Amino acid sequence: MTNYIRNVAIFGATGHVGSYFVKELLKTGKHNITAITRNESSATFPEEVKVARADYASEQSLVNALRGNDLAVITLASTTKPETHEFIVNAAAKAGINWIVPNVYGSDPENDRLNNDWAFGPTTINNIQHVVKSGANYIVLTGGYWYSWSLGGGEMCYGIDIKEKKAVFFDDGKAKLNTSTFSLFGKALAALLSLPIKKEADGNPAIEDWKNKAVYFSSFLVSQRDMLDSVHRAMGTTDKDWTIEYQNSEERVKQGWETLRQGDRRGWVRAMYTRTFYPNGDGDYQSVKGVQNELLGLPEENLDAVTKEVVDQALA
Repeated sequence: MTNYIRNVAIFGATGHVGSYFVKELLKTGKHNITAITRNESSATFPEEVKVARADYASEQSLVNALRGNDLAVITLASTTKPETHEFIVNAAAKAGINWIVPNVYGSDPENDRLNNDWAFGPTTINNIQHVVKSGANYIVLTGGYWYSWSLGGGEMCYGIDIKEKKAVFFDDGKAKLNTSTFSLFGKALAALLSLPIKKEADGNPAIEDWKNKAVYFSSFLVSQRDMLDSVHRAMGTTDKDWTIEYQNSEERVKQGWETLRQGDRRGWVRAMYTRTFYPNGDGDYQSVKGVQNELLGLPEENLDAVTKEVVDQALA
């Protein structure tokens, strides 16, 4: 029996992060990738990727699509019905898949204080428990929020609106959090799945080191102040060119929930992001737990280079 994961099934293989999972796994040349799609999907994939269509409302259909794979990666939109994740996990387990990467990417699953008081916390906990209950093993890829997506998401995400040249700092804007690019998420998964499943004689890292745990990595450990300074360098602006406001983070979270109650889902997004910027350090897992960038051989990234790409796209 091989000590390596060869066959990988991916849900959401054309999505923001899923496409990078496919891209980086293909680069290694070590895996057979199957993209699991709905029967009605018209998505296209690289020719090296096998496509397995399934009825997401039929467990047997999903089992048939998943059978023969060693690991399943689940990427789903935050608006997906919660039961969909559990349904997929159970189908994967019944298909004989022993390893699952659940739909938990932006959070620290081992920070109970955060997850008990965070908009995405219940989903984080539930998605992990789905795997535990199925009898399979999970590995959570913890890389923080997606940097480019979040910086480009305007005021409701990282508090920075590039087009309007307006920033809202939560508290003093100096609380740091870990955040990563889509590319680094892809590279982290590819590096992880290139390792043997169990320890070999050389004693080097193995996938089992993160069995039912999180693998921590990060592109940047930055504050809102750091991000705005990087945007300034990309745009050639200073604070004088921008409108900068300050808002208490706890009040902003409360307002976010109230906005959601009024039917505006943007309030949920504001509450989710702002809670991670609390000055208690919940967004900074690196200083407490460290990161495995070096262990996994992940490349260093340049904050200003990535920010410039976001700025150019926002102003295009």
